Amino acid sequence: MSPRIPVRKRLLVRLLIASVLIAICSVAATAWLAVETTTRALRAEQGQVLAEDMDVLARLSGYAATHADWTGVENTVRELSARTGRRIALTTTDRRTIADSAPAGTSLPPRAAATVDPLHIDTYTERGAQRGGVDPRVVGPYRVTDEERAKLEKLADTRQRCFARNGYEAVVVQTPSGRPVVTDHDGPVAGGVVPDECADGLLNTATPTENKALADLSERARKCLDLRGLNPGSQPFVTVDVTEKRLGARYLLGKTQGADDRTARREADSCVDKARRAQLDPYVAPVAELFLGGGDPTAVRFDMSPANKAKVVGVAGLVLAVTVAVTAVVATRLVRPLRALTAAAQQPPQLHVRVPVTTRDETGILAAAFNELAERREKLETQRKAMVSDVAHELRTPLTNIRGWLEITRDGVVDPDPALLASLHEEALVLQRVIDDLQDLAAADAGTLRLHREPVPADELLGQVAAAHRVAADTAGVTLRTTATGTPWLDADPVRMRQALGNLVSNALRHTPSGGTVTLAARRDGDDVVLDVTDSGSGIAPEDLPHVFDRFWRAEKSRSRRTGGSGLGLPIVRHLLAAHGGTAEAASEPGAGAVFTLRLPAAAAPD
Repeated sequence: MSPRIPVRKRLLVRLLIASVLIAICSVAATAWLAVETTTRALRAEQGQVLAEDMDVLARLSGYAATHADWTGVENTVRELSARTGRRIALTTTDRRTIADSAPAGTSLPPRAAATVDPLHIDTYTERGAQRGGVDPRVVGPYRVTDEERAKLEKLADTRQRCFARNGYEAVVVQTPSGRPVVTDHDGPVAGGVVPDECADGLLNTATPTENKALADLSERARKCLDLRGLNPGSQPFVTVDVTEKRLGARYLLGKTQGADDRTARREADSCVDKARRAQLDPYVAPVAELFLGGGDPTAVRFDMSPANKAKVVGVAGLVLAVTVAVTAVVATRLVRPLRALTAAAQQPPQLHVRVPVTTRDETGILAAAFNELAERREKLETQRKAMVSDVAHELRTPLTNIRGWLEITRDGVVDPDPALLASLHEEALVLQRVIDDLQDLAAADAGTLRLHREPVPADELLGQVAAAHRVAADTAGVTLRTTATGTPWLDADPVRMRQALGNLVSNALRHTPSGGTVTLAARRDGDDVVLDVTDSGSGIAPEDLPHVFDRFWRAEKSRSRRTGGSGLGLPIVRHLLAAHGGTAEAASEPGAGAVFTLRLPAAAAPD
């Protein structure tokens, strides 16, 4: 009777407890995840809307920076509206519509989202920070000509190759004005230190177009400086930093009268900045107001009403109830076959109980495996009993003969002449052979069979086995031949291989009639060497072929040990081949002889 299992340790109770805990954790995690995901989604949407606003403003500012008016901006506005799914309207400062993605007559939002003025930007730069208050894409008169750009590109390519020769990796970037700049994207190449070989100054020299624009800027700024009492002199004092990626983005003021005074410096900077905007103004579109539709994206709220809370609690309770019910049903179906397996396993071994397989799931597979295990156990028990009987029989016969002859010799019935002693010696040899075979099988089963592997030429191995059995073959009137294709080499223990081949040859000689032939052959097959032992005997019946390597098996049950061998030779062959990492197979047709094939790893021929 099976011991009583405590309630807390029963599989059904454990499954129920586990399912309830899992359900509770699932509901709690799902609720938390829903709230967290919703909040993050709203925040992400808010951030996405703000990013879209910045992108729209950047696109329209770029349009204004590269066009003298707003003509043709409608296509850009429609494209931005289609991509963002929001209304985009562009008007003049007095609310006259320039472009609008909404149908005509649709009222504008109460306030403009931003002012589009590329000469007075506070939010857009390519790196995310204000840069001089002027959109870097405003080029105006500083755009180099095609001829100048071609010359600059050659100089930039020369500078890039010079940097490469000095171990610096650089790229050439086109600025909005068309001037190429050599940089590494993250900052100046080599930290701003130019190798002497590359410091020719040609690429950093302003072109005639840039010099003309700088001279005009200097003239415009000089008038402002004169009005403020600052005399910059007669030479142009405003220069451009052509090493910057954005040409025209930063200007350097030269020395002016009173430049040591901070107030004078600020006055001079103001004049240059004012002159610069005045110089670029004809090249940009007029100031416009940007209106964006789509509601207020900043209102992020998450509130759960009592009704929603009740729904969440109800759904959670329903999930728990369904989980418990389903787990109870599944656990009951799971426990029933397990109990049957337990009951079957507790039965005495001699009953050989089988468990009915009623399902095809894991439990059914377990039941089928249990039945297979019981069948193998029954078969092994039968084989064990048969082997004990066979071993006793094989040892009893020679021992009986030896005992009988010794007893009659002791009683004086016969004299211990040489013939009697030779007979007793032969019986002792038979007994020793059976014991040696059993010892080899025991060592193979225990994995302690020792091998001394070395490269062995297959043709010499076949010749040695044939020479050892030549007398027995001549006595039986059987022709023993050897053949080899090339000179294949084996990686094997030569003593054990002679033992395996000797067992096969002895078996073939016993089953080959006088006038027959036994052939030993060797050939190379890929990474293996194949040895064949072929006889022209009576062959093996198809129903007996699967059992030829079984222990103590004889095709003719009436054959004795003297005529049919001990039944251990072929099992020893298979174990020896397995120890070498090879295989042993048998093939036969009744009346056409039998072929035993040994396949072993090949070895490289020694030099």
